Amino acid sequence: MNTSVHNPKSMPLPIYIHMLAWAVFFAFPLLMSNTSEGIQWNKYLRHLIVLAMFFVIFYANYWVFVPKYLLKKESSRYLIYNIFLIFAVVSFLHLWYMPYLQDIVWGEHKPESMHSIPPPRWVFVVKDSIVFIFMAGLGTVIRLSMQWQKAEAARQEAEQNRMEAELNNLRNQLNPHFLLNTLNNIYALIAFDTEKAQQAVQDLSKLLRHVLYENRGTFVPLCKEIDFMRNYIELMRIRLVKGVHLSINIEVSKDSQTPIAPLLFISLIENAFKHGISPTESSFINITISERDGEVECRIVNSNHPKTYLDKSGSGIGLEQVKRRLELLYPGRYKWEMGVNADKTVYTSLLSIQTREKKGM
Repeated sequence: MNTSVHNPKSMPLPIYIHMLAWAVFFAFPLLMSNTSEGIQWNKYLRHLIVLAMFFVIFYANYWVFVPKYLLKKESSRYLIYNIFLIFAVVSFLHLWYMPYLQDIVWGEHKPESMHSIPPPRWVFVVKDSIVFIFMAGLGTVIRLSMQWQKAEAARQEAEQNRMEAELNNLRNQLNPHFLLNTLNNIYALIAFDTEKAQQAVQDLSKLLRHVLYENRGTFVPLCKEIDFMRNYIELMRIRLVKGVHLSINIEVSKDSQTPIAPLLFISLIENAFKHGISPTESSFINITISERDGEVECRIVNSNHPKTYLDKSGSGIGLEQVKRRLELLYPGRYKWEMGVNADKTVYTSLLSIQTREKKGM
């Protein structure tokens, strides 16, 4: 048998807000009464009927009319039910208060000097109808705002799920072709450089460990991502032929814990190896990664050797997917410039990311 004790702290905040607002609303006539004459309970009870009608109209819209009709695109039924309810409430109140109003206007409380006749009843009907229409609108607006907040929270959750799916897709796509080529290169190294082959296997193991286990979150420490890129570059270095100049400059603290989205820079580096190396022409790749004043910058300059459509090398991760992740994770906090020079021999990619949100954003 499962027994549980209700915990008041688990009650949603909107419920407390509603309770407080209505407590003040119902207590207001008492607070405004003349304390020298004491509380006139008969008069307060008459006011209480009106306040109860406010309560009915507000929550009829809040609980029934808005969720059941307005949010389901049945605006006509929403309007008809509101008109009917307000008409019924106003009619009830004027029937209920008719003797009371007559006593106030024509009874013993009428000043002797007062000779003018009271306003026609339709004036009171219109005034009360406007007040109840406002109360219906208030219930509608509050319920719609809550629905908007829920929809916005659901949208953000869906966006987060989509972003995580894209990251998982990046992990799954991390160049199986590159892995196969690397294993083939390691196999070839074993015949003439056993020590270098062992180091390559160790680098490959670290790379795969990072991809499979260490970057499961949305962000990872920058130092771990730098280690991953170093291992990746060392593995790619195995495939380089003579005539390729590779320059690596890392200006990041070895223990930097700055959170960074994983597998962003690696896509740019892989793109450089894919399009910056030619087996027949001189080639170069210069990679600089730095961190200064809350900004991480990756600058890659490489020779430009575009691949033909027959070339299937590369992981297919794609720079468009990188841009999509930047928009999701760093909206308004990144700058990415890329392109070739005038004679189309050098390609430059410069990506800078503000890792801390600026104040006032």
